[in-house]
Amino acid sequence: MKIIMPSDPALRYQGRIGRKNPNAPEFYWSGSSVTFGFTGKYLSVCIENFKNYHVSKLGYVLDGILYQFTLTSCTDAPEEYVIPVSEGGVHSFTLYKRQDDPHYFKLRGISIADDAEVITVPSDQKLKLEFFGDSVTSGAVCELNDYVGQLDPIPYDSVYDDAWQSYAMQTARLLNAEVHLVSQGGIALLDGTGYFAYGEYGMESVYDKLCYLPSAPCMTEWDFSLYQPDVVVFAIGQNDHHIGEDDVEELAADARKYWLSRYTAIIRDLMEKYPDARFVLMLTILCHSEYWEALLDEACEMIGDARVMRFRFKRSGIGTPGHPRIAEHQEMACELSEWIHTKMNRHGDSAVR
Repeated sequence: MKIIMPSDPALRYQGRIGRKNPNAPEFYWSGSSVTFGFTGKYLSVCIENFKNYHVSKLGYVLDGILYQFTLTSCTDAPEEYVIPVSEGGVHSFTLYKRQDDPHYFKLRGISIADDAEVITVPSDQKLKLEFFGDSVTSGAVCELNDYVGQLDPIPYDSVYDDAWQSYAMQTARLLNAEVHLVSQGGIALLDGTGYFAYGEYGMESVYDKLCYLPSAPCMTEWDFSLYQPDVVVFAIGQNDHHIGEDDVEELAADARKYWLSRYTAIIRDLMEKYPDARFVLMLTILCHSEYWEALLDEACEMIGDARVMRFRFKRSGIGTPGHPRIAEHQEMACELSEWIHTKMNRHGDSAVR
């Protein structure tokens, strides 16, 4: 077999991926991917997996068809996984991270047939998107299609998570856009709130990180110069009612003022890092109180910049008491992509034409 190293220039990466060791790229955030083409009828990938909890699964798209496979839980040695290829010829392949914090992994190598070649899959993506969000943006539990409009069954395993099917990645495909997901299930804005890492970390601590996982050896900074999006969607506020061990209907006056100050500070920081980007403040169709929608209205007014816009889905906050399933993500993606397309064209941006 012919070994293709992860540093091969034919490989195209997408997402916040650690490239300090170019032959062991690190995949932390859901939806992060690598794309390439190859010839022949053999393909395998060598993965070093670091399991946190539940079952680890990776997704892949081979010649336009979506698949998945299960990773072993070992963290001491890379494992080879053979990708079934039924016939020869030229193929396109994308490997991506389905889940968020249940695991992270390193890509250690790719194998193809001795007489085969790895080739670049050209991209005509002109628009660049970035989504900051929680479990909905990560596609959590979206594959439980028998539970459309219903609460999630308890318990459930993260094997039903699939970032590829999330509204964020569906929106990107509808707009033919590159996309980065900076999303994590259970996360809220502030440290000490929400459900991620038992509420220890909020988006304020991880929005600027490459490695953000407490299960990893350390958190690492993200270099914002590596990716300059045209549109940034900030979908945070769903989990912010959970403070410590308690759930609150509304924030106390001082807490509300502080929440707004931190929310607007993060948006303004991102505006400085992305001087040409437009920003979309929103929540999803997962049920939540109108109180949080009103907070986003106020945050948008406080920022008071034409680059920052407010968006609501038709069923924002009332669509489903459980996580959205694939069809509900499609509903959101259609609404959001149409809105972005209209707004960007109104501003004369040729990337979405």
